[in-house]
Amino acid sequence: MTSHPTRRQFLRTGALVPATCILGRSALGAEPASSMQAGPPPLPGDGSFTIAVLPDTQKYCHANPENFHAQTRWLVENQEARKIAAVLHLGDITDHNNPPQWEVAQAAMNRLDGHLPYFFVPGNHDYSERGRATDRTTLLNDYFPVAKFRKLPTFGGTYDKEPDSMVNSYHRFEAGGRKFVVIGLEFGPRADVVRWANEVAAAHPDREAILITHAYTYFDETRYDWKKFGSKQSWNPHTYGVGKGPDGDVMDGEELWQNLVSKHENFIMTLNGHVLNDGLGRVTSATPGGREVHQLLVNFQMKPNSGNGWLRLMEFTPERKVEIYDYSPVLDQTNLGPQNRLTLDLAKVGAG
Repeated sequence: MTSHPTRRQFLRTGALVPATCILGRSALGAEPASSMQAGPPPLPGDGSFTIAVLPDTQKYCHANPENFHAQTRWLVENQEARKIAAVLHLGDITDHNNPPQWEVAQAAMNRLDGHLPYFFVPGNHDYSERGRATDRTTLLNDYFPVAKFRKLPTFGGTYDKEPDSMVNSYHRFEAGGRKFVVIGLEFGPRADVVRWANEVAAAHPDREAILITHAYTYFDETRYDWKKFGSKQSWNPHTYGVGKGPDGDVMDGEELWQNLVSKHENFIMTLNGHVLNDGLGRVTSATPGGREVHQLLVNFQMKPNSGNGWLRLMEFTPERKVEIYDYSPVLDQTNLGPQNRLTLDLAKVGAG
């Protein structure tokens, strides 16, 4: 009798299983052909480097772990050719905040260890029983403990009142002769967490700052704004249990813009997942000082097979532009649609 790996063995090892065995060939899912290009995007030019983005892997952990493994495997295999400097995970790492799904995430992300620095935040599905975000309990730290990251040269620190938690953290790296600080904040950050994030941003005025958090920009090219739109914007952090306590201690996108991002000269970008519909959005706003900050939503979980392995590649060029491509190592396709192939100009943003 032929021996087959159990589901738990697969989750831990990431062993390759032919997609047709798992899904059936017809279930692989067709992307819109008009915007698709076969193969990966062009390699970065001289002086350029790439920051890779992993949005909402929750459904992979629930149903299609092979796609999560395909993403991190491709990133490691292409690190040198694509000059990948860091990987950013935008939250909803898991779907139900349970051990089997965290094991998938741990196995997939651990493949990056020793190869690529990676930074992450929790999403609403990473909180409380079955990922309902009724409170802020999470298994994240059981699978991604601070002790693992504290020794790394990129590690900056964690929220000062929760030093042994990776739920809120910041990290530093350099690429292409430029210095960066990535500030990662919890879903619907609490006011005191935002106080801490302001201190981190202020302490790094010479570094280009990137904020990653799970809920910020909405799919209609606006920020989440509970005061202005209320329930007209679905899935605002204020509607979850974590935001319905005695003081409703969460901040949405507009509150983060007003209370954090717009207050510092060095933020160049914010990135978030979370939002459904087409899962894509972009807001570019000027600060009171006239700087522009690009705020991007990217989420692929609604695509076939939990997302078909789509990830975002952001090429930073010496001309202070960011060339954005969405690529699937599962399909070996690049999406050149208007929401997927973007060029951002950093000429009018901070710390350059």
